[in-house]
Amino acid sequence: MTDEHEPDSKELGWMAFAVMGSTIALCVALGVALGIWADHIFGSSPLCLLLGIVLGSVVAVVSVVQQVRRYL
Repeated sequence: MTDEHEPDSKELGWMAFAVMGSTIALCVALGVALGIWADHIFGSSPLCLLLGIVLGSVVAVVSVVQQVRRYL
């Protein structure tokens, strides 16, 4: 007996990709925003912005790798 509300594997695949894409966008956007803010506070333009982009990208990759490992 199957639950009618249980999503099938295709729906789970699309949801997983949506979560991964959102994670990447959020991490990079947060890194950029914090970098711009730090540049404004410290007057170190564009050093903190570049650092924010790099750190946001690293956090995004680590997070997506963790999400992918759940499905393997």
